[in-house]
Amino acid sequence: MSKKPQSISQTKRVGLILRWALAAVLILFSIFPVLWIVSAALNPVNDLGNQQLIPANANFDNFRELSTNPIFPFFTWLGNSLKISVLSTLLTLSLTTMAAFAFSRFRFKGRQTLLKSILLIQSFPNLLAIVALFTIIKQIGDVIPSFGLNTHLGLILVYSGGAMGMNIWLMKGYMDTIPRDIDESAHVDGATDWQVFSKLLLPLLRPILVVIGILSFIGTYGEFIIARTLLTKREMQTAMVGLQIFTAGQYTQNWGVFAAGALIAALPIMIIYLILQDQIVGGLTQGAVKG
Repeated sequence: MSKKPQSISQTKRVGLILRWALAAVLILFSIFPVLWIVSAALNPVNDLGNQQLIPANANFDNFRELSTNPIFPFFTWLGNSLKISVLSTLLTLSLTTMAAFAFSRFRFKGRQTLLKSILLIQSFPNLLAIVALFTIIKQIGDVIPSFGLNTHLGLILVYSGGAMGMNIWLMKGYMDTIPRDIDESAHVDGATDWQVFSKLLLPLLRPILVVIGILSFIGTYGEFIIARTLLTKREMQTAMVGLQIFTAGQYTQNWGVFAAGALIAALPIMIIYLILQDQIVGGLTQGAVKG
């Protein structure tokens, strides 16, 4: 009888060891690319073929080259990325929230058709619309130059329109879980629809607003194809497009500077996650529970 508890404890110990081993392998698997990029950024020799995890003669020459080279204005590109991503996120949140409020709280003709159309259009990849987007922005620029090619406002317009589809569905699904009794009570007290939306519902939507905002920011911050198509002037480009220049040449690949720029460009995303990690988890879990 005494052998059974001992065998159970040994089984638990083996299971615990296996879980720790699996966790260590997964952590190593996920952190190794980051360590490799850090190693490449500190490596003075631009040779990924003979790259070592701990490079010899490691220094910060690549970071110095990145910040002092006047031909490649990296920090201008980084500022462009931040500006475009922040403005696109704010515009996306504003339009998405008001559209979701209309779909969730109002009943009008064609409501279901519009929702299904938004979902259907969203199923097509953005790559299929590159030519159409280029033509549309070019024609808009002929009328309103501020929204044409090689303008940040034109790119923001494209990003905001492309991000609304799925976000409207996410916001509407979350808003549907908020009881309508709140709206009815406010209407009895004489509140308008805008007052109900701005003063009652909007504070309750903070978790999902944070989640959608972060996803929109990351999506626009790291986007390459549309930005590369609509922005051809070097000083107007984003960080993702600008970094591609360091590896685009056939004989002039500068992988060390590219890795240094990639590390610096990743800092805003890391900072946002560190600051808003509780909000992200709360928004996802509350949405899952309410759904």
